[in-house]
Amino acid sequence: MIRGLGLLQLDYVNVLVPAHLMVLFSRLGPYDRDRFHRVVYGGREFIEHWAHEASIVPSDLWPVLEYRRKDYRPYPNSPIMQLKNKSIYLKQAYETIIKKAPLTAADLPQVDSPRRKPGDWHRSLPRWALEYYFGKGKVAVADRLANFQRVYDLPERQIDREHLDRSLAREEAQRQLILIAAGALGVATADDLADYYRMPPKIARERIAELQHEGLLEETRIESWPMPGYMSPNARLPRSVDAAALLSPFDPVVWYRPRAKRLFDFHYRIEIYVPAAKRKWGYYVLPFLLGDRIVARLDLKADRANGTLLVLATHPETGIDVHHTVSKLGQELRQLANWLELENIRVSRRGKFARALADHIRDHSN
Repeated sequence: MIRGLGLLQLDYVNVLVPAHLMVLFSRLGPYDRDRFHRVVYGGREFIEHWAHEASIVPSDLWPVLEYRRKDYRPYPNSPIMQLKNKSIYLKQAYETIIKKAPLTAADLPQVDSPRRKPGDWHRSLPRWALEYYFGKGKVAVADRLANFQRVYDLPERQIDREHLDRSLAREEAQRQLILIAAGALGVATADDLADYYRMPPKIARERIAELQHEGLLEETRIESWPMPGYMSPNARLPRSVDAAALLSPFDPVVWYRPRAKRLFDFHYRIEIYVPAAKRKWGYYVLPFLLGDRIVARLDLKADRANGTLLVLATHPETGIDVHHTVSKLGQELRQLANWLELENIRVSRRGKFARALADHIRDHSN
């Protein structure tokens, strides 16, 4: 599934479950999360890398993403860039990495961070130093601990030599990324394809034109889209779409908001950073895909201490079949609760079909 998507964007907000784990649940249903960890971190088939954002990608994308590592620059206002004598500290940190890897941030020389400004990420300077070398490809992620902390190692101990030794021209690498994005999205605009691996739109359009010339992408017209779409010549239109899935905020189906609006007439905004009094939908809201429509959105939370999946708000879209939606949504919530090892589901009153959903879950509880 990760290969089919081309990447899995990492996000460890744990209100419900880390978002990247939810992306796979949406497609596969309940799966063994320990097995996921073994597959990603126990072998050499996958690595973490900056792709869309910080992501899990197949290891064979290491040479394809080489130009991204060459271009990597930390945020100018990040603590590591504001540190006096940062080159001396970074040199000391890298010498420690070579001697002690695998390691965590706690193993690096400690130094006081510059004074934080409001909104700064709360990372120690050792963590910033490791992120610096991770972005440049000088270290790789060997593991994630139970608290999600990264364990870093040298790339040559985590990635096969055939990938480390291979190099691609920037333009060819970008063409390959566009093709992967096209395969994952099915049909997409130039901006959709550019966003998938965070490629500048102007560059993406140049690569798309080259791929069209080579016959590897086809232009198509989509009803109601004001711009052309692009798809692989091998893409196939399914006879029907029989989906029922709660979607992570960082799922490729909805992560690029203009595409979600264009495909589903669905305006999606994450309100984690919106003050509570100004939130329209809720803190951690997941869209519910049913068939080929997004029919509702739910504010969900895992109350692990009490073994309960909390449905804090339910918001239907207009013109939906409420009875059918409630039935399918109830099944999906029960499956999600079981996967998260939560015994109960509690539906709060907020939302237009909260009562109908609560009644359905009560009537179908074991």
